[in-house]
Amino acid sequence: MVAIHLKTANLQFTMRLMMIFVTVVGLAWTWISRPLASASQSMASARIGALAPDFALQGLDGKSVSLKNLRGKAVVLNFWATWCPPCRAEMAALNQVQRDLADRGLVVLGINQLEPSQKVQRFMQEQGLNFPIALDSFGDASQTYRISALPTTYFIDRNGIIQDVVFGGPMAQALIESKAISILGQ
Repeated sequence: MVAIHLKTANLQFTMRLMMIFVTVVGLAWTWISRPLASASQSMASARIGALAPDFALQGLDGKSVSLKNLRGKAVVLNFWATWCPPCRAEMAALNQVQRDLADRGLVVLGINQLEPSQKVQRFMQEQGLNFPIALDSFGDASQTYRISALPTTYFIDRNGIIQDVVFGGPMAQALIESKAISILGQ
């Protein structure tokens, strides 16, 4: 009888500890993922029909990458991470669309979220990917674009206007291509 009571008490204690842990982790996540005051001012413009917010990030090649410098080209802006299975699944399709439509003025630009450059470089080499990647090392661009799910892809026309957004994935090559052709014609 005493043994059953002790097992029940241990189980109740373990459950309470788990609830406290989950609550603390949830509160920490809420605090960490809150919008910053400076980012919230530009967040309103990261929507369809608005001028895409600019950013300045370091590319894998060490050079600065800015959306403003791509004005005049149609841009497929893909937020991703190597640990994200849907992101990984659509990388080959993004790469192929870049190859097929680059001569028409399309740029696929990957924005890697919060990972070290060596890890991203190794992934790109292993997968044989060659479209440009910018490193969002501090999450600033992700905050500006209100990224809450990976992958998230913005389709931006030659004038810098967001024409479409796809949350989640993986996207099929045909879908990426049709949206890319659409922004090329805008």
